[in-house]
Amino acid sequence: LSVSLFQAKSCICHMCGAHLNRLHSCLYCVFFGCFTKKHIHEHAKTKRHNLAIDLLYGGIYCFMCQDYIYDKDMEQIAKEEQRKAWKLQAFTPTVVSHYQCTMTGIGEKYSTWEPTKRELELLRHNPKRRKITTNCTIGLRGLINLGNTCFMNCIVQALTHTPLLRDFFLSDRHKCEMQSPSSCLVCEMSTLFQEFYSGHRSPHIPYRLLHLVWTHARHLAGYEQQDAHEFLIAALDVLHRHCKGDDNGKKANNPNHCNCIIDQIFTGGLQSDVTCQVCHGVSTTIDPFWDISLDLPGSSTPFWPLSPGSDGNVVNGESHVSGTTTLTDCLRRFTRPEHLGSSAKIKCSGCHSYQESTKQLTMKKLPIVACFHLKRFEHSAKLRRKITTYVSFPLELDMTPFMASSKESRMNGQYQQPTDSLNNDNKYSLFAVVNHQGTLESGHYTSFIRQHKDQWFKCDDAIITKASIKDVLDSEGYLLFYHKQFLEYE
Repeated sequence: LSVSLFQAKSCICHMCGAHLNRLHSCLYCVFFGCFTKKHIHEHAKTKRHNLAIDLLYGGIYCFMCQDYIYDKDMEQIAKEEQRKAWKLQAFTPTVVSHYQCTMTGIGEKYSTWEPTKRELELLRHNPKRRKITTNCTIGLRGLINLGNTCFMNCIVQALTHTPLLRDFFLSDRHKCEMQSPSSCLVCEMSTLFQEFYSGHRSPHIPYRLLHLVWTHARHLAGYEQQDAHEFLIAALDVLHRHCKGDDNGKKANNPNHCNCIIDQIFTGGLQSDVTCQVCHGVSTTIDPFWDISLDLPGSSTPFWPLSPGSDGNVVNGESHVSGTTTLTDCLRRFTRPEHLGSSAKIKCSGCHSYQESTKQLTMKKLPIVACFHLKRFEHSAKLRRKITTYVSFPLELDMTPFMASSKESRMNGQYQQPTDSLNNDNKYSLFAVVNHQGTLESGHYTSFIRQHKDQWFKCDDAIITKASIKDVLDSEGYLLFYHKQFLEYE
């Protein structure tokens, strides 16, 4: 055990040659094996060597218990060896260069906290635990604009205030498996969360994040203004690709069949039902989505239908004013049956011939975070413009009417009040809004984020100001972020 990581001649897996993948060392013989790829497990089973040490954190793993053993003597030895390793690194960096790329500076550089006698006494006399107060500013931090990078800053604010994503990164859940962690966007996001929730109030300079975005999403490189929605999708895609290794190969319960944190939070399933107009046979496909793009009135695409009823009618928590379009209107249009026409005939599997059909989109599986993209920028052969139509959106949203399971409650695309009003699984709370001011050619992005249940703040690059709920709901709205209510704030 006393043989430290940096005294070993070859810190690579003896089976695959990798030096990442949570390398463990057998405590019975000289053998290094990957924990992630289960090479150390195979060694333990074959040789019946049931104890191994995690070379990154110093924890002892028992293969009989299938868990880590927390022994005070073992932990003390691990701390001693960590201190020696860091001293060795300071004086002889060439010795540790082979394993240097896995050093994140979180798990192995800092020792675990243990309460002193004085602290234990204080805890005994003060059993009540402190809560985050409504006037707490932890997590609020501005971002310096690095030259037309407001499109990036507003999305970073939304992501850093996504509850489950915050919990994932602040609990140090990411274990990098890339050959070069310095190029891993997930590692950079982990650092970014640490910066945001460190308590520092000075604006953060996200130059490393910008560099990685330029590296992995080259279409966003340069100092021209970019589209915040395009950046969001590109960022989620790169994060998904860089953290797939966490549970790669496991079939997850989402349409992407990936267990990475991005898919766990953002991936939903969109059901498409194509119905033959002759035999009424239905062909169904389910596709994954990270966001839903919604058409607006004023676009070249005909908008239908508007809200039912007269002034004062309330649907999905939205108060309808005559002529005002709501988010519910946009969702009803998105999920209405659409006749594909004679020019778009599809071969029916029932008729075995090309027939006219109707198509309808519904939500098969809802994500934890639902992002709605209001299509304000119209690009066509004849037209390039911004649509400034005001869309009313609610603080609380019920997606039940738009579920595939609720299709029978809608007749011919007309809204009906859902009978299951007690179903909370489909209910969401607004937690972030991205806005765009200006024209298609010249504009600026800002965002509103929810810090507590009723505490909102406006993020304008480096400037953070308190905002009212009215400020949020009266804003134009470009990207709307909703979180499932089972994680509602206190």
